[in-house]
Amino acid sequence: MDFNWTEAQQAFRRKLHDFLAKTLPDDWEEFSKHGPASPALTEYARGFCRQLAENGMLFPHWPKEIGGEGLGPWEQQILAEVMWEWGEPRGGQYMNVNWIGPTLVKYGTEAQKAKYLPQISSGDMLWCQGFSEPDSGSDLASLRTRATLGKDDNGADVYRVNGQKIWTSYAGLADTCFLLTRTSDDRKKGITILLVPMDTPGIIVRQIPSLIGEGDIHEVFFDDVVVPASQRFGEEGQAWEIIGFSLKNERLGIPRYHLARTALDRAVGLLKEAGAFSRETVRIEAGKCAALCEAARTANYAIVQRRVDGLDIGGESSSARYATVMAERAVAEFVVEFVPEALTEGQPYLKMHHQRGIVAGIAAGAAEIQLNIIASDVLQLPREPR
Repeated sequence: MDFNWTEAQQAFRRKLHDFLAKTLPDDWEEFSKHGPASPALTEYARGFCRQLAENGMLFPHWPKEIGGEGLGPWEQQILAEVMWEWGEPRGGQYMNVNWIGPTLVKYGTEAQKAKYLPQISSGDMLWCQGFSEPDSGSDLASLRTRATLGKDDNGADVYRVNGQKIWTSYAGLADTCFLLTRTSDDRKKGITILLVPMDTPGIIVRQIPSLIGEGDIHEVFFDDVVVPASQRFGEEGQAWEIIGFSLKNERLGIPRYHLARTALDRAVGLLKEAGAFSRETVRIEAGKCAALCEAARTANYAIVQRRVDGLDIGGESSSARYATVMAERAVAEFVVEFVPEALTEGQPYLKMHHQRGIVAGIAAGAAEIQLNIIASDVLQLPREPR
C-alpha cells in the first residue's frame, strides 16, 4: 500500500489550511474552545459554511450532479481532518456533509432530494438526529416514540408523533430533525424515519445543562405532532437498513484520531518548552499515545480505501471507531497526567480536545456497543444471551 498523498491531495490540504487561516477570526481558538456543539460556534457555522460552499469546499467529494466537485473519499477524509484540526468550524453541518446528504441521495424521494439537497449544499441548513431516548440510548431498537398513520382534517395522510428524545445535539438551533419513530411493535422492522421541521407545532425543546463546557444537547418532546406522510424517509420499517448505512458514514465522519494527534503534538511541544520531555516516563507515554493515534488513523484509512474500491463496509467501521476512542482517551489522560495546567491556563485547544475526548466513547454509539459489533460481525463470536 502506498501511504503517500498525491500532489493533488497535498495541494487540496494546503488550500483548505490557507482558506481557514485567512477566514477564521484571530481569536478562533478561544472562541471555539467549547467545541463544535456550542451554541456560539453552531450559529457562526451558518455563515462559515456558506463561505465554504461558495468556494467549493463544503462538499467537494459529492458528485457534480448534486452540486459537489466530484472528488473522492480521500478528499472527504482530508477535508474532515483539516476541519477538525482547526476545531471544526462547520459546527453540526459536518453531519450534512458526511451522512445526511449521502443518505438523502441514496434513499430519498425525488421531491425530498429537490427540497433538501440545495439547502444543504448552500450551507444554509442545520439538522439534528432524533435517535436516543430515555431507556433507549445505544439500544436504538428499543425506542418507543410512536408515529401513528392517519388522516388530517382535510383527509390527507399524516403521522401523529408522540414521545421523547434525549441528548439531541443542535436541537435548539436545527431546522429539521432526522427522526426515528416506531410504527409497529416489531423490534427492528417496526422503526420508520420521518423528516420533521423543528418548528412544527407540538415540538418542545429543552436544553440539558452540560457537565463539560458549553454543550448543545437537549431533550425533545413530541406532543401529537402532525407530520405529512410525504415526510416519511424510505418505506415504513426500512429505518434499520437506512440507519446502518448512515452510521457507517457517521462513525468515520469525525477524524478524532487526527484531533487527538494534533493535541498530543501540542502537549509534547509544551513539555519540550518546559524542559520536561526528557523524562523517560513522559516519552514512553507520549510514544504509546502516538502509536494509538496512528493505529486508529490506519484503521480509518483502511475503511476509506474500501470506499474507494467500492467494497461493502461492515463491522470494520466499529473496529476503526473503537481504535479512535482508545486514542482519544489516551491523549486526554496524557494531558491530565503531564500538563494539567494546560486545561486551565491559556491552552484553549487542549481544553477543547479534552472535552471531546470525554465524550468520544459515547457519541455515534457507545464504545461498548462497538465492541459487541466487533465480536459478532468481525470475530463471528456467538451473541450474548438476552
